[in-house]
Amino acid sequence: MIVFDRKLDVARGRIDLSHGAGGRATTRLAHDIFYPAFANDLLAAGNDQAVFASPAARLAMSTDSYVVSPLFFPGGDIGALAVNGTINDLAMGGAQPLYLSASFIIEEGFPFADLRLIAESMGAAARAAGAMIVTGDTKVVERGKADGVFITTTGVGAVAPEVELSGERARPGDCVILSGGLGEHGVAVMIARQNLGFGAGIASDCAALHELTASMIAVAGPSIRLMRDPTRGGLAATLNEIAQQSQVGFKISEAEIPVKPAVAAVCELLGLDPLNVANEGKLVAIVDPVAAPALIEAMRAHPLGQDAAAIGTVIEDRHRYVQMETKFGGRRIVDWLSGEQLPRIC
Repeated sequence: MIVFDRKLDVARGRIDLSHGAGGRATTRLAHDIFYPAFANDLLAAGNDQAVFASPAARLAMSTDSYVVSPLFFPGGDIGALAVNGTINDLAMGGAQPLYLSASFIIEEGFPFADLRLIAESMGAAARAAGAMIVTGDTKVVERGKADGVFITTTGVGAVAPEVELSGERARPGDCVILSGGLGEHGVAVMIARQNLGFGAGIASDCAALHELTASMIAVAGPSIRLMRDPTRGGLAATLNEIAQQSQVGFKISEAEIPVKPAVAAVCELLGLDPLNVANEGKLVAIVDPVAAPALIEAMRAHPLGQDAAAIGTVIEDRHRYVQMETKFGGRRIVDWLSGEQLPRIC
């Protein structure tokens, strides 16, 4: 590791354009903030790539970018969100996370102290998931061009040979299972962004789901057709996407969909539909109905699946509609959003 005669003044210093120029300042930024936060031998080697052995014949890979505003919100921050979000994309394919890369676009003037908090949050989230952030990149743009910091993470995970999960595998008669309450992440971010004087106690559900998915696969295995995390666009977008992939329809029950009372109250006040609000620690599973009771029981035994519920079924439908039976006994079509209900959520 390179040793500098002087460290960054993390408590008071700020990013300037030299920190993205590729010279001494860039290297010092990496060594003083990112290396201690991520702390592993592959990263410490300082190469342009990380070379590692694959423990499995099958690998999953996913990438995502995060531009959430504000950067810090109840229940999380952009750093934890970036790591957990990519881990969850891997987990929905049945993968256990191994390695991550992290790329930062940082605005000139951004405080070192906030960047260190974000990096430490990322390192903690990766270690908690048994993964390592092993490579990355940093760019700096002029003041006003990046709203603080944007992060792109890419993840690689191992998939067991017997696991086959894919969006086109839903079949009529299958059960739709939701792991817990909707809308907590999107509502928490909106409250923090607007400094709203209500909704106290609502926190983002930001969490890594790989342990929950592993327990589900251990119990139900081949009976699980597919899993998805309902992030941007919420449950509505997720089910509509699966309907198109599998060429089926869905019939769900509003009464069975868990939503915390505080979240429901804020959504009603702001004119939001919880079905469209982003989540960052929930999943939807489509499963053979025979295996559904045992799977729900196993999910409820895990802290991130305590409120798991069967919320509907897959049906034959050449129109590929998602239909919902309302609490009042009516029925409505749950459609995709035509625009962005809550921008800059993740």
